[in-house]
Amino acid sequence: MNKDKPQQKKNPAEKKRRIKASYGLKRKVISEITNGRISKNYAARKYHISRATLEYWMEKFSTLEEKETQMSKNDELKKLKDRIEELEFIKDFQQDLIAEFEIETGDIKSKKYLPEHLAKEIEKKRKKRP
Repeated sequence: MNKDKPQQKKNPAEKKRRIKASYGLKRKVISEITNGRISKNYAARKYHISRATLEYWMEKFSTLEEKETQMSKNDELKKLKDRIEELEFIKDFQQDLIAEFEIETGDIKSKKYLPEHLAKEIEKKRKKRP
C-alpha cells in the first residue's frame, strides 16, 4: 500500500448511489403493506426507500384488488373512529343521568354496582353539579 496518498474521506453531503429495485422487490413491499404485515414507515426503513418512492410504487404497481383492500381498510378505520366517538357520547350521557339521579334521590348506587373507574367518573360529574 502506498502511504503517501491521502485517504479520501466520504463527504456526508454526497448523494447516495441509487440502486434500481427489481419489479419483484416492489411487488413484495407492496404486498406486505397491503396485507397489513408491515406499515409504510417500517417498509421505508427496512428497505431503505423514501416514503415518496414507496407512495409512487403503491400508486403505480398496486393491483386493483390491493387498492380496493387499502381503501376498505381506510373506510373501516373511519367507521370505527366514528363508532368510538358515538359510544363515548352515549357513555357521557348515561353518566350524566346516573349522577343526576343520585343527586335527586341522595342514594349513591354507582360505587356499589359499577366498576371503580366508572364510579369515580360519575362522582366527578356529581360534584360539578350545583
